[in-house]
Amino acid sequence: MAVPDFQTIMLPLIQMMSDGREYSLAEMVDFLGRKFSLSEEERTERIPSGRQTKFYNLVAWATTHLKKAVVIHNTQRGVFRLTDRGQLLLAENLPKINLAILGKYPEFVAFRNTKKPNEPKLIPVDTLTESYKTPDELLYESYRTIRDALATEVLEKIMSCSPVFFERLVVELLVKMGYGGTREDAGEAIGKSGDGGIDGIIKEDRLGLDVIYLQAKRWEGNVSRPEIQKFAGALLGNQARKGVFITTSGFSKEAREYVKTITATIILIDGDDLANLMIDFNVGVAVEATYDVKRIDSDYFVEA
Repeated sequence: MAVPDFQTIMLPLIQMMSDGREYSLAEMVDFLGRKFSLSEEERTERIPSGRQTKFYNLVAWATTHLKKAVVIHNTQRGVFRLTDRGQLLLAENLPKINLAILGKYPEFVAFRNTKKPNEPKLIPVDTLTESYKTPDELLYESYRTIRDALATEVLEKIMSCSPVFFERLVVELLVKMGYGGTREDAGEAIGKSGDGGIDGIIKEDRLGLDVIYLQAKRWEGNVSRPEIQKFAGALLGNQARKGVFITTSGFSKEAREYVKTITATIILIDGDDLANLMIDFNVGVAVEATYDVKRIDSDYFVEA
């Protein structure tokens, strides 16, 4: 089963709490994960910040909205219990609970209508649908849209540059990622092997304890297995064990399968990987705006 949205979580969450016990957020996440038959991958998938899992985040948002509607309440930090209102809501035997249903409670309406001057007006609770997303989800979707568009633009820029510029770009990226020692050391190695299957050599670390051989292809079509075999042969001829093959396009299925069968370690980086690595390590891109997403520091409010 796919990870449910936070509104779908609400009904089974308060059904779990119908016994009157207190439940921690961690207990809710564990119970609901089993309730929705989530796989290990679905349980452990993390939000972009990496601070918590996606499912934990959705359960937390469900509890936030239920708490604002006074359907549940905090008994202590991160621990909740169903209220009398929650018991009455359960007694209605509704097929689902969502934000539109919570909109019948004045406390929830007040929460939804709380805003600062000049802020956009929130969607009225009586028109909210199942497709309504949490602020975290909306923020992530907007971020992904901007990032995907930037990645496309990065690749277009690379394709408009010369092959020599592309080779320099690859070295710059690997240095930013922590390989090659200094930019000057890495630059001296590029293109000096004299081997048709190798475009450059870069140190794996600052001490030069090992080296990585590079191949950079600014191509339109997919890189096929023969090209990877040629690169692997060049590694063997140089008694090398590690290589990175970078292209602006992609790799054929046969090429990806081939690198799994050889003793040398060859990492394949396609156009999408390349663009995203450049964004992650700020190569050819610049920060336009930064938004800090903050949370309450509960420890601050604990009186000694």
